[in-house]
Amino acid sequence: MPTAPETYDAIVLGAGGAGLMCAAMAGQRGRRVLVIDHADQAGKKILISGGGRCNFTNIHTAPDRYLSANPHFAKSALGRYTSQDFIGLVERHGIAWHEKTLGQLFCDHSARQIVAMLLAECEAGGVTVRLDHAITVVTHADGRYRVVHGDRSATAPALVIATGGPSIPKIGATGFAYDLARQFGLKIVEPRPALVPLTLGGEDLLFRSLSGVSTDVIARHGKTGFREAALLTHRGLSGPAILQISSYWRHGETIALDFLPDQPSGWLTDAKRDRPRTTLMQLLRGLLPDRLADTLTDRLSLPGDLGNMPDRKLQEAERRLAAWSFAPNGTEGFAKAEVTIGGISTNELSSRTMEARHVPGLHAIGEAVDVTGWLGGYNFQWAWASGWAAAQAI
Repeated sequence: MPTAPETYDAIVLGAGGAGLMCAAMAGQRGRRVLVIDHADQAGKKILISGGGRCNFTNIHTAPDRYLSANPHFAKSALGRYTSQDFIGLVERHGIAWHEKTLGQLFCDHSARQIVAMLLAECEAGGVTVRLDHAITVVTHADGRYRVVHGDRSATAPALVIATGGPSIPKIGATGFAYDLARQFGLKIVEPRPALVPLTLGGEDLLFRSLSGVSTDVIARHGKTGFREAALLTHRGLSGPAILQISSYWRHGETIALDFLPDQPSGWLTDAKRDRPRTTLMQLLRGLLPDRLADTLTDRLSLPGDLGNMPDRKLQEAERRLAAWSFAPNGTEGFAKAEVTIGGISTNELSSRTMEARHVPGLHAIGEAVDVTGWLGGYNFQWAWASGWAAAQAI
């Protein structure tokens, strides 16, 4: 049986980025805070991110780089706690960092520095962090939340759900946040894998034989496009451009890849005029990895010299190379997804405080909420900003 309950001002469920940020900031505001996590280590997702160097924010953070059923929801938190604010915190802790491509910021040394920083901030706020404690019961009565964890129990007038989504289950991720939200009557936007490799079947199977080939593309879905590398795998498509577009893709839809994003309109007919004895395969081999060039040439069925081909066929080949359609048959699922799209409905929450509109004292932050950022540090910035916003209200 649990011992007599300990009393706190707030209990934060989850010792990931959002939970630790929220707890630290609330603790430093004079609140007595308890963090509980079933994992034996804090910040597990932080530790594996960015190849172990943690892509901790993006200097181009803006609300239009997030997906949500309510695209305006993230504006308040992101506007009040910015990437520059987090960079300031990182620098105060003497953590060296560098910018890679597209505004992505990484630690020079180790993601462990970010976790250590957050734990140090929690310590500065007098926060109790309790790891390796499974949460067995959560109840709400008489204005207080009671959480039973192992042989202990604690109560507080504020409870923060910061247990993330089900992506990367090997580090202990579950749908616990959704179960708890439903317990308190909050609606859930259907969760699905995001920033995840796509799988191919049918006519696209041929491209799976190119496993390991990578090339710069523009991946498009509707009006959305991302220019980065695409990687062909034994299961389908991966690489940064594909992970980005996967968040927009739904079953039954297609995506398009521009394999030659730097080529101007009419480049093939120009090549015919300038180099009539060149073949399409030779031309593509000068622009793409050989195996990919050979496969694309084969699929286009244009053997022989360019000089012998009608302009209309070259124009059609150019169009296909600029918008090669793929119909993925699925994704590699939550096991390979970097984040979860969907989650606790933003209609249930205040965008300023992250508090449930109809359940006083209940807050939800981070990946548990239906706000999903692009690849490249945007999801960590949402964790910091939503955690900070909730902390101001506790």
